[in-house]
Amino acid sequence: MQEVQRAVRPKKHGFMYEMRQNGVLYLLTVPGIIFFLIFSYLPMVGLVMAFQDYSMRWGIFGSSFNGVDNFKFLFQTGDIWRVTGNTLFLNCLFIFFSTLASVVLAILFSEVKHQKFKRVTQSLSILPNFVSWTVIALFLDAFIDPTTGMLAKAMQAAGYTVDFYADAQLWPALLTFLKVWQASGYGAIVYIATIVGIDPQIYEAADIDGATRLQKIFRITVPILKPTIILMTLFSVGRIFYGDFGMIYALVGDNSLLFSTTDVIDTYVYRMMRMLRNYGMSTATGLFQSVLGFVFIVTVNTIARRLEPDSALF
Repeated sequence: MQEVQRAVRPKKHGFMYEMRQNGVLYLLTVPGIIFFLIFSYLPMVGLVMAFQDYSMRWGIFGSSFNGVDNFKFLFQTGDIWRVTGNTLFLNCLFIFFSTLASVVLAILFSEVKHQKFKRVTQSLSILPNFVSWTVIALFLDAFIDPTTGMLAKAMQAAGYTVDFYADAQLWPALLTFLKVWQASGYGAIVYIATIVGIDPQIYEAADIDGATRLQKIFRITVPILKPTIILMTLFSVGRIFYGDFGMIYALVGDNSLLFSTTDVIDTYVYRMMRMLRNYGMSTATGLFQSVLGFVFIVTVNTIARRLEPDSALF
């Protein structure tokens, strides 16, 4: 009996055996590991600047420590709460409306039966994702410029005078519209793949039961998409305290009239480094941003694990 147990018991192999068996697979992970080491882990050494009176002359290892003075000054100015609120508010708008638009687009594409029309419309919906925000800013200026913009002129002809570059309250909606236009088509790809993987027999059974097209969408397609929606939302929430710097700075720039609703943590840090040369406070702001993001993603993941355990990240 003992001999049988020894024969059945799996053999334990060492590190060299594992490398011989799966060495090529491990080799494929090396570029990714090197990337994250260089761009994610090594820069963490610079976090010490958040607790220093940093001087470029003395560098990280020569600058004097000032404890939490950078954080004290940061919170005393009050700007951090404004930019944090803007970052959270804008990202919530982006995530909600982009996800909604992506799901709607995916369902619409799945319902289109004409294959040529479907391919053309899908390609057109993905195209904006590859357009630079700088180019988009130029096109936007052609529409909303107070003197030459087509939209501004049309509104003036209708009796409405609006200066988009001076009215900060218009920009959350404008930024959300541009974000949805740019990202929804590309974001729909994941949901289209999920819909394609649904067993056709489920829809055939619904047809036999007399279900309408809308009933099949809301009773079959949407429930099956739910875990994917939660998972993709969690990925987005992981960076909810990181504003889209390329987008906002390209569209808003240094227009202080719009800072009340558009200034996010990333643009605030960049402006602080570029104009004030205060690297210690900039690093303190970045550390505060990372801590908030970590706490937020852990909280949201806990909620998701209770609602949909299979969709949780961890």
